[in-house]
Amino acid sequence: MDSKEKVVVIGGGFAGINLVKRLDRKRYDVTLVDRNNFHSFPPLFYQVAASGLEPASISFPFRREMRKMDNAATYHMGEVKSIDVAGKKVVTRYETIPYDKLVIATGTTNNFFNMHDLYKRVFTIKSTGEAIRCRNEILDRLERASICRDDDERKKLLSFTVIGGGPTGVEVAGALGEMKRYILRREYKSIPPEQLVITLVEGSDRLLHTMSETASRFALKYLKELSVNVVLKQSMKSYDDNVLTFADGSSQYSGMVIWTAGVTGDSPEIENGELPRGAGNRILVDAYNRVEGHDDIFALGDIALHCDEMYPRGCPQLAQVAIQQARNLAKNLNRGMMENEFSYKDKGSMATIGRNRAVADLKHFQLTGVVAWFVWMFIHLISLLGMRNKLVVLTNWVWAYFSYPTSLRLLFRPSRYPLRSHQ
Repeated sequence: MDSKEKVVVIGGGFAGINLVKRLDRKRYDVTLVDRNNFHSFPPLFYQVAASGLEPASISFPFRREMRKMDNAATYHMGEVKSIDVAGKKVVTRYETIPYDKLVIATGTTNNFFNMHDLYKRVFTIKSTGEAIRCRNEILDRLERASICRDDDERKKLLSFTVIGGGPTGVEVAGALGEMKRYILRREYKSIPPEQLVITLVEGSDRLLHTMSETASRFALKYLKELSVNVVLKQSMKSYDDNVLTFADGSSQYSGMVIWTAGVTGDSPEIENGELPRGAGNRILVDAYNRVEGHDDIFALGDIALHCDEMYPRGCPQLAQVAIQQARNLAKNLNRGMMENEFSYKDKGSMATIGRNRAVADLKHFQLTGVVAWFVWMFIHLISLLGMRNKLVVLTNWVWAYFSYPTSLRLLFRPSRYPLRSHQ
């Protein structure tokens, strides 16, 4: 019997995990490589940042998932440092892994548009760790403000700015608006609500630019109801010493800036060869998600740039695109030939702006308000891996709907040293 081909999949996001689950183990020896030992659910990172969900409820250990599979794939933890194209090797921080076929599904990372060192001064929400860091900073500022006796200093502590009016930016700003409207008077009674100022800055002429004008209009309406200041057609130029400077020369103080404005492909360094790139550092692929010029390398999800008549600038960087590409590639690889060309079937997009406030652009109609909010919850709930995660998230959402619980607003910080004991 011929030995099985070795497939290495880099990245365990929506694309990577769906491909690994569907590849034929009788044909392929599959290895998944990821810097984390868990799959996470990016659409709900903002809820972790806003203390709406605990990190574990949107994360799922790879090893638990693989344990369920027949002839299970293997998982290797490690950040990929480089790909040796000629030698067919993946080099991680800890080892070198050979491959016959390689699938790159590394997703995206933050794009700061050549504003050097900006990453050191702003907060981002592209991973579970970043969401936890953001949550800790928000809670820390609320706690410090609650004992601050100087009005000016308190206002500085409570000045939040969200850069980017896409779905993540709108959802983060809405979550902060809910904290201002509902949480302060319940838990931080010493803080005057009007002193917590939330500003959302978007460079284009409307929010949610990839969605319908109806969605944009209602998103703006809902944010204003939550006392969020929305600034359109304004681009950020720099952020130094807590002062935001914009392209038109104006400026404003902001104690905390949350960056959601842009992404770029997160691809490892390439050795002994090259992979063709397009806009946003995405890897160019054909209709079968093969990297152009390579029969044994594939790219899936946000890192892949697949253009067709419907999407001449590339498919949108959405979870559904990644999932559909992974399923299509698995079918082709399991057959041993590239038969099915990929064609994205748009199932719609949505965003939530706090409790009972959401917008949804579905295939044949649009929804807003409470109905859209329940649809948003249902879609995200069924998309989570694991029954435990689904039950925990559902319980948190139901409980929060009626009580705004305090149990998740806990400020945990890692410590390098054990607490000193008194002797």
